[in-house]
Amino acid sequence: MRADAVPTDSAQAAIAVLGCGSWGTALAILLCRNGHRVRLWGHEAEQIDAMRRDGENRLFLPGVPLPDSLIATVSLDEALAEASDCLIVVPSHAFRSVVERSARQLPPGMGVAWATKGLDPTSGELLHAVAQDVLDARPLAVVSGPSFAQEVAHGLPTAVTVASADAIFAERFALLLHGERFRAYTSSDMVGVEVCGAAKNVLAIATGIADGLGFGANTRAALITRGLAELIRVGTALGGHKETFMGLAGIGDLVLTCTDNQSRNRRMGLALAGGASLADAQAKIGQEVEGVITALAMHRLAGRLGIEMPISEQVYRVLYEGVSPESATRALLEREPKAEFG
Repeated sequence: MRADAVPTDSAQAAIAVLGCGSWGTALAILLCRNGHRVRLWGHEAEQIDAMRRDGENRLFLPGVPLPDSLIATVSLDEALAEASDCLIVVPSHAFRSVVERSARQLPPGMGVAWATKGLDPTSGELLHAVAQDVLDARPLAVVSGPSFAQEVAHGLPTAVTVASADAIFAERFALLLHGERFRAYTSSDMVGVEVCGAAKNVLAIATGIADGLGFGANTRAALITRGLAELIRVGTALGGHKETFMGLAGIGDLVLTCTDNQSRNRRMGLALAGGASLADAQAKIGQEVEGVITALAMHRLAGRLGIEMPISEQVYRVLYEGVSPESATRALLEREPKAEFG
């Protein structure tokens, strides 16, 4: 079914949500709340069985009941069989494999959206490039913005951006998500939105480190502001629009992720500053920390583009070169003075 052939009211859509972590589950609940039927796919049979038994995702989103219109399944065939729309919400390292597996079962012309934030860890590509490579000419969209899964699942007011080169598909998918307490805005800038969603996680680790070392509010504000400059630098070099970085997917998501302890990436920084090893911090957090794998991808991307990203670079050094958080912070503070702009 082509994106432009679907009624614009999108009533009672059948949606496959691929990925049953906290964010995938929260979006599935939101879509059900908006009146749609959802099949939520996960690859671990034990988790899916537990969700069916418990009526909630106790592993990743405890205490939030699953609606009757949500069916959890371990079968990708079942999830996609009657779907009019597909939303992928898996970690970035699994994105390519899930897209490849899904491609064989998607009806011709049906668009695909994703709420994954990160880069392809093997190629360093933005995820829309991966999707284009696998899915050819289908309409594609990325969903991003300042949004914690728990708050969305509990119906707290939230706003996100749906970006697509296909304006009709962006509007359609935004309408699916848009509800009484969830606003979805559209954009044509997939590159800018994806860069923001990936790189802000690295900067949240940096902010967590600084806060964990007790550097205070001044340092946090400086890191967020200079981190935004890094986002703009790399994003515009890749073709993103500068205004995107001032919007929900840019400064909005950056501030959220850097300042609230619901952020797994911020908690990673706090743990590292407290002396935890990377492995111990990851085990304690218990879920994917996208900024860890993205720091490596951003390091390679910045080198390929010849772009200076000093904050992101120091996070990379802490994670992959064994540099202490204190030494990384000192390296930033000892940089030569320069003009703020230009």
